[in-house]
Amino acid sequence: MAKKFNIAGLCLPEYHYMVDISDKVEEIMSYIEAGEYFTMNRARKYGKTTTLEALKERLQKEYTVFSISFEGLTSETFASENTFCTRFFSLLYDSIEFDGAENIPDETKEELSRLSTDESGKIDFHMMAGMITKICRESPRPVVLMIDEIDQASNNEIFAAFLGQLRVLYLKRNKRQTFRSVILAGVRDIKNLKVKICSEKDHEKNSPWNIAADFDVEMRLSEHGIAGMLENYEQDYHTGMDIKTLAGLIYDYTSGYPFLVSRICKLLDEKIAGSEPFPARRDAWPKEGFLAAIRILLAEKNTLFESLTRKLQDYLELKEMIFEILFSEKSVPFRPLNPVIGMASMFGFIKNQDGNVAIANRIFETVLYNLYLSLEEIQKNDIYSASAREKKQFIIGGHLNMRLVLERFVEHFNDLYAGSGEKFVEESGRKLFLLYLQPIINGTGNYYIESRTRNMGRTDIIVDYHGEQHIIEAKIWRGQEYNRRGESQLTGYLEDYHIESGYMLSFNFNKKSRLG
Repeated sequence: MAKKFNIAGLCLPEYHYMVDISDKVEEIMSYIEAGEYFTMNRARKYGKTTTLEALKERLQKEYTVFSISFEGLTSETFASENTFCTRFFSLLYDSIEFDGAENIPDETKEELSRLSTDESGKIDFHMMAGMITKICRESPRPVVLMIDEIDQASNNEIFAAFLGQLRVLYLKRNKRQTFRSVILAGVRDIKNLKVKICSEKDHEKNSPWNIAADFDVEMRLSEHGIAGMLENYEQDYHTGMDIKTLAGLIYDYTSGYPFLVSRICKLLDEKIAGSEPFPARRDAWPKEGFLAAIRILLAEKNTLFESLTRKLQDYLELKEMIFEILFSEKSVPFRPLNPVIGMASMFGFIKNQDGNVAIANRIFETVLYNLYLSLEEIQKNDIYSASAREKKQFIIGGHLNMRLVLERFVEHFNDLYAGSGEKFVEESGRKLFLLYLQPIINGTGNYYIESRTRNMGRTDIIVDYHGEQHIIEAKIWRGQEYNRRGESQLTGYLEDYHIESGYMLSFNFNKKSRLG
């Protein structure tokens, strides 16, 4: 059976093209060998389940592994100690049956099976702790507990009590045989789970998360790893792709976000190849096919983008901060103790770039720009309406006339906003230009903001249209010397992109400035 690129759940090497993550697994092994209790917390669609599966395969050589998931557990499971404990026993039993923990004695398996279906209503955490101790004592190998989707169960008292039991068992591992290591995987770090602790005193004394080790393994996919995955694909299909260049492009746009890497490759393989502009498989993998895949990705409604959108709806402070990052020229220091910055980082919106907050990757940035610019109150803006009326004149023979776009934008800007002042442009200049640009390229082109320049007093906007790239540097006019430095920087940037010409869009507030 031919392999596929996978974006839905668990990736398996025998069925899917995937990046080799064995180095990450070995790094996680060092936590387990040290007997750590930790949370593998990363954003949605970040490869946590796939990593856990690879880790389980690695661990089974030396450990007894209980690999369970809280995905799909209903609120009824957490109605009482009894309902939770019986369900937990059921998950442990299934793990023995299907994950190869055959070294557990048959009598213990039978007892576990009986407890998982017990209807007496008397099963509690004390019995759960006793059963776990018995299993660990009878296992000839150290026992590792892995729980995926741990944050599916947050915000209820039973779950808090369960974490407390894990804490007690873990802390007694030197006095009795219990779990060698505990791994909890989810979007939220357990330090951030909002659980109902009975009292502040109990919270300080018995906090279930104050023993968790920091998990510092880099789970982004590297450019080298992406290249290795493409090499595997190339061995099967011989497309003649430039693996190094394409891996670099994929990484530049995704920053190694696993879902986005796989989605782009899946689009190239299944949507772009065989389409009218790219009829053969070999036609899909050059840069033009890649940009076509990016256009499809940015226009689609997938589970990851829907999750991002829901987070903005659920957390008003998060929505306001992301707006500030996108549209303000001001840099925001990366302070993880700031609750909103911590939340944005945990959900995968942002990253720490040289001590400042930056959007996590180009794809997210463009999705977020498009989302904010699509809001009804923004699209009622006069400059959007002006562009929408004139958009046909900017496309000639399938090519975008960027010079004309800029000339007309300058005219409309001066007509609508002359005299608004420098502060207005610092806060709104980029937004207004992107708003003007959007109806012109909508459906055919896309754009992104070059993160390397957004905090250097200027903004480089890269526009892709039918495979052609246009670079526009937008900035406030601060004199000829400043302008010459900008030209020099832009020239170097054009060389990086192998483009012969670019544009500077300067907002000038000198009294003697003239239109143009």
